[in-house]
Amino acid sequence: MAQPTKDMLREIFRLQEQLNRRIGVKMKGMSRAEKVKWLLNYSRAMSQELAELNDSVPWKWWARYQKFDEQNARVEVVDLFHFLISIAQVLGMSAEDVYTAYTKKNQVNRQRQASGYREKDHEDSRHI
Repeated sequence: MAQPTKDMLREIFRLQEQLNRRIGVKMKGMSRAEKVKWLLNYSRAMSQELAELNDSVPWKWWARYQKFDEQNARVEVVDLFHFLISIAQVLGMSAEDVYTAYTKKNQVNRQRQASGYREKDHEDSRHI
C-alpha cells in the first residue's frame, strides 16, 4: 500500500512544481536570499489558510450563528498542502525525501509516546 501513496505524492509534487513555474516561481537555482523570501511567503500564506480553516469551524463559543463548513474546511486543507509542498520544494525536497523524512519522524513520535515523552531529546530527530 505504501507504493501508491508515494506515487500520488510524487504526482502532487509534480503538479505543484508546474503551478509554481506558471506563476513565476522557479525552485531550482534559488539563491539563499530567494529561499528565505519564498519560505517566508509560503509560511505566511499557510498561516492565512490555517486561519481560513479555523473560520470553517464554529470556534466562537459565544456566537450561535456559526455553522461547521466541512466542504470549505476540506478546501483549506488542500490549500495548506499547496503551500507546504512549495516550502518542501524551496528546501530542495522531493516527494521521496518528504516520504522518507515523514516515516522517520513518525517513528520518533511513536517512540516518544511509548516512553511517555517526559523530556525533550534534541538528538532524537537529528537522523531525519
